[in-house]
Amino acid sequence: MMKDLATTIIQSELYWEDIDRNLEMFSSKIAAINQPTDLVILPEMFSTGFSMRPEKVAEPAGGKAMQWMKRMAKEKNCVIIGSIATEEGGKYYNRLIWQRPDGSYQQYDKRHLFRYAKEQEHYSAGDKKLIVELDGWKICPLVCYDLRFPVWIRNKWINGIPEYDALIFVANWPERRSHPWKTLLLARAMENQSYVIGVNRVGNDGNDVYHSGDSAVINAKGEVISKTKPKEESVETVTLSRKELEEWRRQFPAWMDADQFSVDNRQ
Repeated sequence: MMKDLATTIIQSELYWEDIDRNLEMFSSKIAAINQPTDLVILPEMFSTGFSMRPEKVAEPAGGKAMQWMKRMAKEKNCVIIGSIATEEGGKYYNRLIWQRPDGSYQQYDKRHLFRYAKEQEHYSAGDKKLIVELDGWKICPLVCYDLRFPVWIRNKWINGIPEYDALIFVANWPERRSHPWKTLLLARAMENQSYVIGVNRVGNDGNDVYHSGDSAVINAKGEVISKTKPKEESVETVTLSRKELEEWRRQFPAWMDADQFSVDNRQ
């Protein structure tokens, strides 16, 4: 039996386009975590807010925010994830970083760019899904708007083995669309028979768009198992039960009746 996974979600306000203040703020929040954790999750574009001015805020790969993540992961002896506005090869990416305490990392470039905010005019889309492993858990981390696209997210089972055990969404999802955020998080957990973790910011951004957070940890049955409240800053550690997940998959093996499919990654 594989171990349970202690996961810390940080629901926070962000300082608009101010990398130094955001890193200082998150340093304090992470340092204050007073129980063991395997994974700390930060919101989308945690160092700048959801800015459509990458020419001002984007950092080169390995820049200040990534170096900070590397230090924090080592100090806390856990994985830290969040997305960063990143410049590479003359293009800008909304890039999620999976930073391990040993200094190694993996990355995922947001696949679905938020057309309503014209994100596709400023950033380039990724075309590769990321599946990472942590203490025997297979985890698929994604970014905000990706949540609306179930084909890209869909869990595949090969010879009874799932592609992943947990989905993570880091987000800057506005309060005025909180109903779909909350509904789709539940749906993704139930249809993929996996844990789902959604970590969203709170407060107004630089465009005066309000975010209510509504961060949550949801089990494979679609039950919310976290206690984070909307509209306020919060740091909460929730344990994902391996036994509970495997028992539910055995008791209700809907995955055995799933349709086979493939995804064309080209845009």
